[in-house]
Amino acid sequence: MDLRQLSYFLAIAEEGNITKAAEKLHIAQPPLSQQLKLLEKELGVVLIERNTRKIQITNAGKLLQNRAKQILELAKKTSKELSDLKEGLQGTLSIGTISSAGETILPLKIRSYHENYPGIDFHIREGSSFEIIDMLKSGVVEIGIIRTPIDQDIFEYISLPEEPMVAGALENKFWENEKEQIDLVELKNKPLLMHNRFQNNIEDACKKAGFEPKIICRADDTRSMLIWANTGMGIAIIPKDMTGLLMNSNIVYKEIRERSLFTRAVLLWIKNQYLSLPARYFLKMFK
Repeated sequence: MDLRQLSYFLAIAEEGNITKAAEKLHIAQPPLSQQLKLLEKELGVVLIERNTRKIQITNAGKLLQNRAKQILELAKKTSKELSDLKEGLQGTLSIGTISSAGETILPLKIRSYHENYPGIDFHIREGSSFEIIDMLKSGVVEIGIIRTPIDQDIFEYISLPEEPMVAGALENKFWENEKEQIDLVELKNKPLLMHNRFQNNIEDACKKAGFEPKIICRADDTRSMLIWANTGMGIAIIPKDMTGLLMNSNIVYKEIRERSLFTRAVLLWIKNQYLSLPARYFLKMFK
């Protein structure tokens, strides 16, 4: 049993037809059928039932189908790793990030990484958390940086420190006191600006605190929310580490004392998928 036979069998199993599998593999049907017979003889089991016009995969065939996928993926991964080792740490590392992380988390990390691995270039793409997830799934980027929550069935991840939510508003517009923290109920009847990603969490927390939030604007861009807050339009509810996105503003931030609104950024990547050496070395910086 070799890798070529496994790839042939996998094509037959996936196509459900030897003729279609032969066309997919760009080989003639008789040699493909012969390879299948040789594989069955070597393993001592029947992999395909050929009694009907559409082939049926036996239980042994289903087992081999699953194993073949794993073996071929492992072979591909091993080949890529050996190539990386031979060539050294060179190439481009593609990272997708939400804008706040691109300005607060990445700069120092990328600088430190570049000092150690000058042969690596970076390709940084910014977008919403939903856009970053799509980039990861489509293979456009290897590593993503978004905010919780995430789908743990699809992604592996490294969590960064938790951050509370803060209320940001034009100085003395909605509060006269100078305290640095507020209770969630102090937002009652006040005009709120919030990011779509956090809307459900904030609404749920407000309802548990006994009031319906007065949301006057929902947006996908945090910087835009802060610009509006700086005009006195309302109170922007954002994670604390995003407060530096708008420079030279008159916004005053107050930490919201509400544990359920704590959030964190995460580095994530697709489970059971090959990560290049540059990507793995980059992740080590956060572990």
